[in-house]
Amino acid sequence: MGRTAGRSPHDTRRALVDAAADAVRARGIHASLDDIARFAGVSKGGLIYHFASKDELILELARDQLAAFQASVDAALDPSDTEPGRLTRAYIRAALAPVEDDVAMRQSLALITQLMTLPAVAELARADAERWDAALAADGLPPDVLTLVVAAADGMSTAPLWGASTQTPAHRRLAQRLLHLTRHPHLWEALTP
Repeated sequence: MGRTAGRSPHDTRRALVDAAADAVRARGIHASLDDIARFAGVSKGGLIYHFASKDELILELARDQLAAFQASVDAALDPSDTEPGRLTRAYIRAALAPVEDDVAMRQSLALITQLMTLPAVAELARADAERWDAALAADGLPPDVLTLVVAAADGMSTAPLWGASTQTPAHRRLAQRLLHLTRHPHLWEALTP
């Protein structure tokens, strides 16, 4: 990454967050501010000007990851879909969006795994999960159907972490079945005693 001369403060902060992600992927969660500054192509003082501490920078990186998923769900909302389960369907589409590069997906999941080892990040993620739980619970699906489809989507989305591809026909079929189940929750009720 090049020097920050000529960048806006916002662009510099963005570059530093991206560099922190690269440093954590390369060196682990214990990457130093010096490591991150090197990845960003700035001095340690330049980094500290924008982020007073490594903890502040790592929390911003975690917030960035959470915001990126929220943005992908927002982008997956179908404006013509007004039926119950609309948000859940967008969540499924975002979580199971085809990924062209399974290696990049594995790196992204590994980054999140590293970040989650920090208590402050785990707390931030817990609060975000509670927000998602509340929003999805208000989406109009029966609780058992909601639990099933969200757990399946979350589980499938981590497949690259274990070396599995997200590009298989079985993966795509299951995603379609989860979406179908959100439109026809009575199908699940017919299967349960």
